[in-house]
Amino acid sequence: AVQYLKETIWPLIRKQFPEAVLQISGAYPSQKVLQLHQPKEGFHIMGRANDAQEVVKNARVVLAPLRFGAGIKGKLVEAMQCGTPSVTTNIGAESMHGNLPWSGFIADDSQVFADAAVELYQDKTLWLKAQENGFRIIEKRYLKALFVDDLIQHILKVQNHLKQHRLHNFMGAMLQHHTLTSTKYMSRWIEEKNKKI
Repeated sequence: AVQYLKETIWPLIRKQFPEAVLQISGAYPSQKVLQLHQPKEGFHIMGRANDAQEVVKNARVVLAPLRFGAGIKGKLVEAMQCGTPSVTTNIGAESMHGNLPWSGFIADDSQVFADAAVELYQDKTLWLKAQENGFRIIEKRYLKALFVDDLIQHILKVQNHLKQHRLHNFMGAMLQHHTLTSTKYMSRWIEEKNKKI
């Protein structure tokens, strides 16, 4: 996503908004990512952030041009929690907002993505509406209180019917089998190793 952002989307944003600055934060950036650091082009690889939420709160817009992945994207949830609108792809927003309006824009085309990022950055009314949408998504889809009772009921149900649950838990049985098998072969290896000593 960072490489796609740098090579495809960022030039389109800078063409419209030459003074734009982008900061990429993340622990343990690869050498490939570090090579994308181009301060003269306004593209900064920052490395690990001491306080990720503080970085997101201080950002005007979060850009997440995700082209693969599944489930809830933690950084996009964090952006909504911090009140920072975002621009992402359909894959980025997948399964995250239900039928609620997104906290910013969803665009798969690189030019549309860039246009949306610039518009969201520059239009205060649009930005405030996107921020409000993000807060609404958090309130309607991610509050702990919405799920805690169902989670507790499910845990109690599993506890009360543990044998039945284990009979129908294929993945758990498979993982347990492979764990036991690997332990068996490791113990044989240790026995053989100890014979040679």
